[in-house]
Amino acid sequence: MDLIFVNLIDGLVTGLLLFMLSAGLTLIFSMMGVLNFAHASFYMLGAYFAYQISLAMGFWMGLLLAPIIVGVLGAGVERYGLRRVHQYGHVPELIFTFGLALLIEEIVQFIWGKNNVAYNAPEILQFSAFAIAGNSIPAYKIFMIFISVSIFIGLLFILTRTRIGMIIQAALSYPRTVEALGHNVPLIFMGVFGVGTGLAGVAGVIAGPTLGTFPGMAFVLGSIVFVTIVIGGLGSLWGALVASLLIGWITTFAASYNIRFEDILLSVGFSMPENMAESPFRDIWNMTTPQIGPILPYLLMIIILVVRPHGLFGKRDA
Repeated sequence: MDLIFVNLIDGLVTGLLLFMLSAGLTLIFSMMGVLNFAHASFYMLGAYFAYQISLAMGFWMGLLLAPIIVGVLGAGVERYGLRRVHQYGHVPELIFTFGLALLIEEIVQFIWGKNNVAYNAPEILQFSAFAIAGNSIPAYKIFMIFISVSIFIGLLFILTRTRIGMIIQAALSYPRTVEALGHNVPLIFMGVFGVGTGLAGVAGVIAGPTLGTFPGMAFVLGSIVFVTIVIGGLGSLWGALVASLLIGWITTFAASYNIRFEDILLSVGFSMPENMAESPFRDIWNMTTPQIGPILPYLLMIIILVVRPHGLFGKRDA
């Protein structure tokens, strides 16, 4: 039971971190129809910018300034890059964002090198908040939860309780109508793109000290972000949150319990093949949950697409 509580907290941290990445992307994807392969690269930039700023001004200034810098860069990419290729269709957009991701990775390696950088949590948070059966929960993880929940509440309030939020939601589905009412839809697109990349920057700032800050960190979470927005549903903030938490808990629990797939299949009524050594399924029977953990989000996505193609909370087909 104690291990369950520890896994719930670890999965919550992972899920909320994934939410900060997917929340901005789900708005960008649903509003502009842009499959931004470089989104996770802005997450990486957030970590590296925060590291560089922390060397001179400390962690807290990095947390404040790095997401702003990343958001401004993201807005600039939309204004002077994506907006120009958007008119030519999705293929040029994919090529542009894919090339941008490669370019950002090369720039990061050129400036900071290919190895991990020493980006650490602030000393004030380097202690154990509490312990469960000998398993200590770092205070920094509680801080990550607090930041993530605060961002979710702030986004939910802006999108549902403010005028600008209403305009953004209307522009998601009816951009021409919103433009006819006198609103600057391209400016809205640029702003949403900037905020979305800024949220990715926040995720990078707070994830860097725990997950490591290295040039490959964008690749680690890059694909799973798109899985999250498909499961949650395009344009749905609640969907992004629920899908992120599901993925966080599924992967955490799968990695924590070393259960053989054979035991799972036997418990649901499957029988073991008579000649297991020659069976083409012998490798499946010998697999364990830590081995299949990384593919579980993708299996969940396939199931969701079959049962509910528009996602858990989405109103449009993925």
